[in-house]
Amino acid sequence: MDYSDSRILLSSQRESNTSRFRAWVTVVVALAAILFQFFLPRFFDFLRFVEMPFLVVVYFALVRRSQIGGLLVGALVGLAQDSLSKHPLGMFGIVKTLVGYFAASVGLRIDVDHAMVRLVLTFFFYIFHQVLYWVMVRALLSQPMDLDPQRTALSALLNAVIGVALFHFLDKLRDRA
Repeated sequence: MDYSDSRILLSSQRESNTSRFRAWVTVVVALAAILFQFFLPRFFDFLRFVEMPFLVVVYFALVRRSQIGGLLVGALVGLAQDSLSKHPLGMFGIVKTLVGYFAASVGLRIDVDHAMVRLVLTFFFYIFHQVLYWVMVRALLSQPMDLDPQRTALSALLNAVIGVALFHFLDKLRDRA
């Protein structure tokens, strides 16, 4: 077996690991995440750090391994989150669109079915999400916004741990192609 054969084999193995979801699963999970983000912190203030729509975007982008799919999920979830928040319409839409695209790009390159890989990627993408949001608020809206590196890192770690548990649950809802 030469290099080109092993490359084809790797490509076919990666394609067989691509996941598909029923349309209703994607819609219900995304809506539940948005409603979780909107309502739960009102009753339980200590859960304000959990960014459930972000976690759903990262999960669907990683396991679908489609950059267009990651873009669409990120845009739709971000705009839906914007419509329920006090923030200007489009801010989360833009940020989550870029997170979805880059997460899908990473999903194409590496195997993302291991918990440790998912933990590291979720941690990294959360920091990317927060920094990009901070840049956009300051650049596009010309509003002051603080970015606390320690708080962002702690929130990233907590969201990554919650994300790994959530991803394990969502893995049970997917259909293998």
